[in-house]
Amino acid sequence: MKQPLMTSSSNATDSFATLLKQWRNQRGFSQLDLALASEVSQRHISFLESGRAKPSREMVLQLATVLEIPLRQQNLMLTSAGFAAVHTETDISAPEMTSIRKAINFMLQQQEPLPAIVVDRYWNLLLTNQGANRLLATFIDADKLQTNFCIDGKINLMRVVFHSQGLRPFILNWEEFASHLLQRLHREAIAEGESPQSQALLKELMSYPGVLEIWHTSNRNNQNDLLLAIHLQKNDLELQFFSTIATLGTPYDITLQELRIECLFPATEATEFNWKQLVTNKTPQSPAFSPSPGEKSLDR
Repeated sequence: MKQPLMTSSSNATDSFATLLKQWRNQRGFSQLDLALASEVSQRHISFLESGRAKPSREMVLQLATVLEIPLRQQNLMLTSAGFAAVHTETDISAPEMTSIRKAINFMLQQQEPLPAIVVDRYWNLLLTNQGANRLLATFIDADKLQTNFCIDGKINLMRVVFHSQGLRPFILNWEEFASHLLQRLHREAIAEGESPQSQALLKELMSYPGVLEIWHTSNRNNQNDLLLAIHLQKNDLELQFFSTIATLGTPYDITLQELRIECLFPATEATEFNWKQLVTNKTPQSPAFSPSPGEKSLDR
């Protein structure tokens, strides 16, 4: 039976040897493959994994680069080997992020009037444009959005989609779309390394009615479709959107590496028409995020 999440012992107490072996196996490398790619001897790789040899700081980073280990997990490998972490994790509202925020806000603004959002690796909403606020407000009451889905000051998009008081009742292709999201979350968790947060999120989603059954069934996507779109309906309003996801190139900061910028586009001509009507007739509600101090929200 398929398991909701790959279990892993990766935590702060793991040795470098254990973490190296886990990542090598996860990436599908043999010791010889890793030795050739990193230009070290297979014997040295074996000694590192058995604990018979201790890596230098440079060796840790070299192996992490070859194995394409995320920056957050690279820090963990460094500390497990006895070195200080080198990759920062800067809050998106910090002054040094000003130029990044301007670039992201430009992207969000260019997407108007269509929805666009920025999320972190756990699918917490960090930034939205007017289109995204309008879409959420169309299907979910603003007060309910804050009271039911806002934890630690952040609205989790996966909770919004899967919860019975969120978007779930309005998604016509619910089982197909939920199956896709669960598989996506699982792939991301494996690719980026396990964490208590990702495990807790998937466990929570699996606890919602009917979700575990969807996970255990095969993906029933229509193979004749070019893309999987979310199909929403509320009363007479019907919308279908597909999405694109962008990431920042060559990040040195953990926060920047984990940012995801998702833009929604009409999947049908009817959606394009209905959305234009919605934009013309309604104003967006309060934004789903708070702008940084000293900055103006795009929604103001």
